[in-house]
Amino acid sequence: MIEARRELKIGELDARALLFIADNPGARPTQLRQYLGITSAGVTTLIDRLVEREAVRRDVDPDDRRVNRITVTVDLGELPWSALQQFDNDFDRAVAAGDREHTAHFARTLDDFTAAVASMARAS
Repeated sequence: MIEARRELKIGELDARALLFIADNPGARPTQLRQYLGITSAGVTTLIDRLVEREAVRRDVDPDDRRVNRITVTVDLGELPWSALQQFDNDFDRAVAAGDREHTAHFARTLDDFTAAVASMARAS
């Protein structure tokens, strides 16, 4: 991801935003702000940068003209943008090629650790 960001000349936050928007086409800026944990002004500036790079576009919501919807305009399956997802794609292939029993055990262990951390956070 670091090499992809360097090649595309975008920061970590911009890359995370782009991937979120790709996974959530038509997302509202508020959803992106909540996902990234940044201010309204911050998300506006971030979206402006991505629009200037022609990586996303803003569309007015047809049901509520006060709302913008954000959509990715680049093909994340094509270079250079595909570099942002290269690790994830390679990881998915490695998991698919791996032993199913080991993968299932790892998933259960990861679920257990995640549940334990969530429980600790609720207790504090």
